[in-house]
Amino acid sequence: MDVMRFGPQVGRMVKLKLRSSYWIVDGDDNIIIGKGRMEILENIEKTGSINQTAKLMKMSYKAVWSKIKATEKHLNAPVVHADRKEGTHLSQQGKELLEKYRRLKNKCQNADDRIFRGIFS
Repeated sequence: MDVMRFGPQVGRMVKLKLRSSYWIVDGDDNIIIGKGRMEILENIEKTGSINQTAKLMKMSYKAVWSKIKATEKHLNAPVVHADRKEGTHLSQQGKELLEKYRRLKNKCQNADDRIFRGIFS
């Protein structure tokens, strides 16, 4: 994010930055995906394990599993496929959701930065 400077007042410049968060929700405002669920899906992709994902994120297995199940319920589609032999991986819908969310987040951040610069520069 860009940094805007104000001041000097009493000899110090104040740096301002914009921080934004994005969630995709259903019609009832149930979270489908946001930063936390994006990290869960990315870590499952990386580790092939919900247990390892939970450890990496310092969360309980149940918390990770509950977020996955809530997303699947509200999306009405499987996001993760867990198999004792093959491990855990993202379903096709899970991969698409993750990729589309990454693209959306990137485009929103770029637009937010442009708007921020236009107002604060």
